Amino acid sequence: MSPRSADPGAADSASLFSLQGRRALITGAGQGIGLSLARGLATAGAELFLNDLDPTRLASAVATLRGEGFQVTGRCFDVAKETEVAAGVAGLELGEAGIDILINTAGIHRRAPLEAMPLESWQAVLDVNLTSAFLVARAVVPGMLRRGAGKIINLCSLNSEISRPTIANYSAAKGGLKMLTRAMAVEWGGRNLQTNGIAPGYLRTDMTGVLTIDPVWERTICNRTPAGRWGEPRELIGTAVFLASRASDFVNGQIIVVDGGLLAAL
Repeated sequence: MSPRSADPGAADSASLFSLQGRRALITGAGQGIGLSLARGLATAGAELFLNDLDPTRLASAVATLRGEGFQVTGRCFDVAKETEVAAGVAGLELGEAGIDILINTAGIHRRAPLEAMPLESWQAVLDVNLTSAFLVARAVVPGMLRRGAGKIINLCSLNSEISRPTIANYSAAKGGLKMLTRAMAVEWGGRNLQTNGIAPGYLRTDMTGVLTIDPVWERTICNRTPAGRWGEPRELIGTAVFLASRASDFVNGQIIVVDGGLLAAL
């Protein structure tokens, strides 16, 4: 018997990344990145609870994933409203079972020059992109703490680190989410909860659609990114499964950038 196999704590790589028996709540999962991550976690074995604000979009996502053979339940509520979050999360704790994995992907854009940005646009983006992660985590974490284990993944952004004109509200929210992620890691790391972030580069999604049809911006992103192209939402799945699994049990408070090398390049 090899020393590795003799170690009672050792596990093969497949079991390290397995999410079998885990229950995951994913916000903003009716489309785009949230839906892609949901499919990835389900493929790894997780039972899914999908959240979205739009009931039609949510029903379509749930039906699609069920049609692919996955165990999925929909939860329609506004992640930026405290009472709706409390009601939406209620009932997910069932005896010893509860939410083992929380992925906060809900997000919106309201672009405008900073000097002309309406307060409503500023506040809406902070509410959905930052405060919602606090509200949903606060509702879910007590169950994780009782069970002594949990994984939280916050969808950060390149704009957690850099900005550009017309997205000051988005950059402020995503910068705040980076630090909220680290604050959560510090608060709960000693009780076996790991909180990390994923910072995507420029991906082709509904939110970036206005940019992908601009030929100048399209060339700018491809020229700036060492990979020479835009990314796809499915390219975040490996990182999400890693952060949701036992393979990342000693990874905490990190923001993993998945950007084709953009931040590494001048």
